Amino acid sequence: RRAEMAKSTQLIQNEVFRAYATYAAIVLLKMMLMSLITAYFRITRKAFVNPEDTASFGKGESAKKYLRTDPDVERVRRGHLNDLENIVPFVGIGLLYALSGPELSTALLHFRIFTGARILHTFAYLIPLPQPGRGLSWAVGYAVTFSMAYNVLRAAWLL
Repeated sequence: RRAEMAKSTQLIQNEVFRAYATYAAIVLLKMMLMSLITAYFRITRKAFVNPEDTASFGKGESAKKYLRTDPDVERVRRGHLNDLENIVPFVGIGLLYALSGPELSTALLHFRIFTGARILHTFAYLIPLPQPGRGLSWAVGYAVTFSMAYNVLRAAWLL
């Protein structure tokens, strides 16, 4: 059991792993923040999808008018869904990448570019910024995840 603890300690002392943990935590927290932003927009726009969520605005027929879609709420939801589609793969592939032994400078470049691209993507979605800003920020983040996946495969299979 002590040997297992030593391995965990060694992993935490690994600079690449610590960098991965830092940037993974940042993008996961950003994704969690999108849930709160969605809730904020639902409440301020009074646009809900579940009848029980309208209870504080009335009962019966008077509450039914709050069961609706709102373009602002839907825009935030689409941004959140895009986070789920991109951050979850980054977390998985990034972990494998961090464990594959990359150079710290290269790993930091991957992690920082991805994190910056996702933050920019969120601003581009919420403000909204004109295209191609949102599209480019998505593409940059996607390319970073693909690059990490390629490097994992290259390290594991000697491609």
